[in-house]
This record gives sequence, C-alpha cells and structure tokens, in this order.
Amino acid sequence: MARVALTTAAAELLRELTVEHGPLMFHQSGGCCDGSAPMCYPAGEFHTSESDVLLGELTVAGVADPIGFWMARDQFAYWSHTHLTIDVVPGRGSGFSLEAPSGQRFLTRSRLLTDQETAELA
Repeated sequence: MARVALTTAAAELLRELTVEHGPLMFHQSGGCCDGSAPMCYPAGEFHTSESDVLLGELTVAGVADPIGFWMARDQFAYWSHTHLTIDVVPGRGSGFSLEAPSGQRFLTRSRLLTDQETAELA
C-alpha cells in the first residue's frame, strides 16, 4: 500500500519534465495559495530536513529514477489518514514548480484511508 499515487496525466508530464530537467522530486508544504500545491523540483534542489517526511517514491514508466514525494512533518500530521493522488489540471501553478511554463499544474487529490489501508501502513 502506497500513500501517494499518480494519474496517467501526471505520469506523462513527469516523463516530459524528466527529459528536460533530469531526476525529480516533489515537496508539499502546508502553505497557502500555490504553497499548498505539490511542488516539483529537480531532485535535491529543495533541501529536506528532519522537519519533512518522505511519503513515498513514485515510479514512472520510462523514468529511471524514482521521484520522492516529501511533505512538511506538521502538514503530514493533518494528512496522515489520507491517500494522495497527484494529478494535472489546466492552469498556471506556482512559478517555482517545474511545470509552471507548461500551462498545466500539479494538484493533490486526497481520500480517506480505509481501515485496512491504515492497518497496512501502521
């Protein structure tokens, strides 16, 4: 059971971004506005620390390196009971996330974990 998944559209955009930028990572903070969206960076460009939690390593067909998905620890306290799906929607996201010039933006969709999923992740 993984905490984070990708839609087909998100995986396709990540393939394109990997060709252009190399290995990637995500970080989701608890900020407002664009700061609450998943931010995509070249791997290692956003410096994580003990105040961040690695929720999972996303694999994308055709991409050699897994894509780490990090979240601020205090934000994870609120989202720990959810499964996250990274999707892509039309629009312009944050200027700091790699997809910003593409006319698309990453979006996190969430749903509550089932009791069985919660037990598997414990």
